[in-house]
Amino acid sequence: MSDSLRALPYLVHTNRELGLMLKGVKPMAMFSDIVGREPECAIRYLRLFDRHVDAGRFERRIVDKHVPLRPDWLSRRIFYTLPDEAWRIDAMLELVVHYGRWTNEHERRFGTLLGYEDWQNDILLVIRSQDE
Repeated sequence: MSDSLRALPYLVHTNRELGLMLKGVKPMAMFSDIVGREPECAIRYLRLFDRHVDAGRFERRIVDKHVPLRPDWLSRRIFYTLPDEAWRIDAMLELVVHYGRWTNEHERRFGTLLGYEDWQNDILLVIRSQDE
């Protein structure tokens, strides 16, 4: 985590997704890796989410795509949502396949889909602009 993210006046969701989702605070978590190259700690973390999928607390969608410059690699995105929040998956997929300049509005939408509040997105955008 960068120093600028550590300086935020709120806790980022990274590595806290499961607890926040179980509390109903975070509507969606998204993970991305290359199939077969996932770190063991990531696999263990995803298994914790999968238990809640099996119990009906979360919904899950897995999206696999071949990596254009490495056709022997398969990119995997795994989405977990609270039951009434599955619409966020399609919205996030539409956002992340955006080809063009990534703007502050894209960044804000990304944060909102993951469950950050407007004031948190505002602060992050200010810090990101200072880092540029």
